[in-house]
Amino acid sequence: MIRDMSAVLFMQAPAKLNLALSVGAPRADGMHPISSWMVTVDLFDDLHLERLPEGNFSLFATVWHRDALRRRDIDWSISKDLVNRAHDQLEAFVGRELPVKVRVEKRIPIGGGLGGGSSDAAAMLRAMNALFELQIRDEDLRGLAANIGSDVPFLVSGGSALVGGTGGDIQRLGDPPEVHAVLFFPDVACPTADVYRQFDRCAKAPIVRTDAVKSLASRTAIGPTDPFNDLAGPAQDIAPSIADDMEEIGLISELPVHVCGSGSSLFVVCSDEMHAQALASHCAAKLALPAVAVRTCVNPAPCSGASMHRPL
Repeated sequence: MIRDMSAVLFMQAPAKLNLALSVGAPRADGMHPISSWMVTVDLFDDLHLERLPEGNFSLFATVWHRDALRRRDIDWSISKDLVNRAHDQLEAFVGRELPVKVRVEKRIPIGGGLGGGSSDAAAMLRAMNALFELQIRDEDLRGLAANIGSDVPFLVSGGSALVGGTGGDIQRLGDPPEVHAVLFFPDVACPTADVYRQFDRCAKAPIVRTDAVKSLASRTAIGPTDPFNDLAGPAQDIAPSIADDMEEIGLISELPVHVCGSGSSLFVVCSDEMHAQALASHCAAKLALPAVAVRTCVNPAPCSGASMHRPL
């Protein structure tokens, strides 16, 4: 048990990858139903937390990790920060203040379709639950997560899951199958709302292909041609340079190139870790495009101890 009022905790927030994503027509409220097979991969943001004495104000900072490959301005307001919103949701749920100092060090690109901000929020929920010994069930954490963003409920538990509805319908599949991939980070933004609007303009009576998503998720191994994404075309319409990047990556890798979520990050499925590492190094050298090898993973557990903490 953590009793010291200066207790600290370290938590890693993994990126998510949509290995399958099917999108339906918008509902009356404008939200799009989806069916997706999501997995977590070992590209992490780092969260450093310190529990403060009662009566203190909570403090939040977000910076780029020294290893980050693609950086954009961190210029959103504190009211729109998902980590801060996760903290507020927990305080409202338990009915008391939870003073904490938080430093987020980001590796996951902003607006890249990898769920970085959502994963930070999910990790914040899990970390605060451990740091303050709140003993909140994962089911309740996922309920709080649904108030923050559509990807956050899945990322509370991570691993592998079928995700439906608007992100809140989650069928956990346990540990993900071993999948090795290379992620690529184009220097272009794909605002999610713009991509969905383009999807609405282009799609003809779209139907959520739940059976196709479930079929892919039932396989024990995933090949380079298997992933699919209904938002890939709209993302390329919004940011045409993505298509050029996909062509260049395809010529070098001789493999199909896929769009991550609503873009703009891209990925290629590889045969094993050695293949992924070699392809990432080769593409990074040949293209002006950051690349990193990743593999599927489960959510890391929180780690307590002052040695893991870096001051704000």
